[in-house]
Amino acid sequence: MKKLLLAICGGVIFISSASAAEINNTITDSVQLTVNGAGLQSTRVGSSYAVSGNNVSVTTLGGLTGGSATAPATLSAGDYDIGTDEASFNFSESLTVGDVVSTGVEASSTTGTFSSVNMYSDNQITAGGTAGALAGTLSATGISTVTAGGQGTTALGQRTVSLSVFD
Repeated sequence: MKKLLLAICGGVIFISSASAAEINNTITDSVQLTVNGAGLQSTRVGSSYAVSGNNVSVTTLGGLTGGSATAPATLSAGDYDIGTDEASFNFSESLTVGDVVSTGVEASSTTGTFSSVNMYSDNQITAGGTAGALAGTLSATGISTVTAGGQGTTALGQRTVSLSVFD
């Protein structure tokens, strides 16, 4: 029995314990350069007509004549008179003539750009970026360099270093 116990204890001594140490090392270098493209957002405005008042008699109510894809709506004149002579009155009439629908704008199949754009009543235009001196380099020393470009550009240099001994 003593020999069996001695053999078991001896075997336990020679079994290696599991290692809890694990070493990870990560180094990431990156440079990102961006030049923004030009943009145009154009919103078409529709036609509208409004009339209001008091102490006004209406013979013919004004309004809009129907427009088409190639012609805007137009004003149809109304016929209005004062309702009661020598009494106060107010009258208001407003007209907004909307945009005509533009057709025939196509993108170039080789460049992906438009030869002309639709310009409606409400426009927001963004100028495109200019690369200019925009540049970025990675270095063996881990110090990336970036050089500013023209308008509408961004340059981003990044280095990430991480070391993990116990995971």
